[in-house]
Amino acid sequence: MDRKQFIKTSGLGIGITLFPTLAKCQSSNENTEIVSTNDPKIITNAEGNVLNVIGDIQTHKLVGSDTDNQILEWVSNVEPGVGIPPHIHTKEDEIFRVIKGQVEIMVDGIATVLKAGDMAFAPKNIPHAWTVVGTENAQMMCSAFPSGIEVMFGELAELPAGPPDFEKVAEICANHGISFV
Repeated sequence: MDRKQFIKTSGLGIGITLFPTLAKCQSSNENTEIVSTNDPKIITNAEGNVLNVIGDIQTHKLVGSDTDNQILEWVSNVEPGVGIPPHIHTKEDEIFRVIKGQVEIMVDGIATVLKAGDMAFAPKNIPHAWTVVGTENAQMMCSAFPSGIEVMFGELAELPAGPPDFEKVAEICANHGISFV
């Protein structure tokens, strides 16, 4: 049998086999309407809620209330030497995309220097950390999913200026399922 004949024969056989299932799916979904609770949103580079989270200047672009609690997106603007020590999230996965500068990121014990255009995925329950390296400020687009961690960032941003009280920081983080290792 040549290719054309095979495709015709196979297509007909598959169609006959799947038709009852497709018809059943169609009839069971006739009165089902998919409704999104999210409103569309355009966010310019200059927009967002800016927080100083212990030296990590975060501009929150999308938060849980924008995304039906699916994702939080923020841009971090960070000076050289600033970073987050090794820690573990129990509730959310994170993605880090370097836009500018260099960031050394450690995920599950493996450290890599990320440059503009590079990204890292840090799944929940896996230790990770990051530090801005080099001589210029770094900028990262960060995502956490599901959302919710923005509440913790807000609490950390309310701490007094100056060197952070690590015990207080650890307490706030622990209340949101994050522990330092």
